[in-house]
Amino acid sequence: MKYIIVLGDGMADEPIEKLSGKTPLEAADKPTMDRLAKKGEVGLAYMVPEGMSPGSDTANLSVLGYDPKIYYTGRSPLEALSIGVDMKKTDVSFRCNLVTLSEEESCYEEKRMVDHSSSEISTEDAAVLMEALKEGLKREGYEFYVGTSYRHLLVWKEGKVIELTPPHDILTKEIGEYLPENEVFCDMMKKSYEILSAHPLNQKRKEQGLNPANSAWFWGAGTRPNLMSFEEKTGKKGVMISAVDLLKGLAVGSEMDKILVEGANGGLHTNYEGKANAAADALLNHGYDFAYVHVEAPDEMGHQGLLNEKIESIEYLDKRVTRLIVEALEKVGEDYRILVLPDHPTPIRVRTHTKDPVPYLLYDSRKELGSQEEYSEKTAKESGIVWKEGYRLIDCLLEI
Repeated sequence: MKYIIVLGDGMADEPIEKLSGKTPLEAADKPTMDRLAKKGEVGLAYMVPEGMSPGSDTANLSVLGYDPKIYYTGRSPLEALSIGVDMKKTDVSFRCNLVTLSEEESCYEEKRMVDHSSSEISTEDAAVLMEALKEGLKREGYEFYVGTSYRHLLVWKEGKVIELTPPHDILTKEIGEYLPENEVFCDMMKKSYEILSAHPLNQKRKEQGLNPANSAWFWGAGTRPNLMSFEEKTGKKGVMISAVDLLKGLAVGSEMDKILVEGANGGLHTNYEGKANAAADALLNHGYDFAYVHVEAPDEMGHQGLLNEKIESIEYLDKRVTRLIVEALEKVGEDYRILVLPDHPTPIRVRTHTKDPVPYLLYDSRKELGSQEEYSEKTAKESGIVWKEGYRLIDCLLEI
């Protein structure tokens, strides 16, 4: 028996007028998910506990079966684990986004948040800019680390956790009221703009029609996490497949193996087939019981407010990931249970995460669990099935 989670990050949404009242999930052509829904269970699950921020960190902890109220210590520490940073108990880590701020204002505080991902900057370009920040912002007790794409890391030795605003929550807004009260952090962000806006690489990016990565933005503070081993917790040997440091960090923290797929980049044009094939191979040929396949693209398209591209990313998730995994298992007659879901909604309307429950699809190749016409927010709501404690849903998948 094999167990799979296919997670479309931020895939859930709201009814949209341009889609005649449908959501992107309802509008997408997704034959595999809808076929599974006809014999599967479709319902709603709250992945973000009451009183907690609807981040991918808390939500993916829930999806993996870890109660965020017990295990959550911040987002960036999970990313630190992913890139091999050995955090001490007294260290505090922060996400360091490379963002695009508006350029016409002379005062830093009056600039607007244009793009939280700097046109989904490549890791290669970002590494060049991070080296410039390491040199230009050098301070005792503060260390920068290169991550993936626009997502990087700052570790404050003997630091303290401070509340900071995620950049994707303030797209188009003036940044002044969201800047850190901490003088060191605010000063570093201002200096980062001076360093990056004048960097030759950013001038080249602008000539290419790309957004310049012209400022650092700190958020997501936290301390070293202490997760129970996934195999000890569930009795299942698991593998994580994701391009995102947060998910790779969850794998490290929970002692799951992780597979790095060439060409997987967390964007719309990622190596979908490579992820699907890696999952099937791990399950069928390498002794894994459980595979978690994470696709970031729907979330990124939601943040960017790109409706057609969000629909496209869901269709890719269906046809280039879910279909291939299902077909590989069915071809050899392997019994399986699969859970398809987002971690949280990222509605096009607001371009950031919300706390609403997410629709899930649970399918068992051995038996009928239910019957729905399709997999969507609407059918999930109509089913009447609601998991108030979403972190328990994986126990249902794994038959624990």
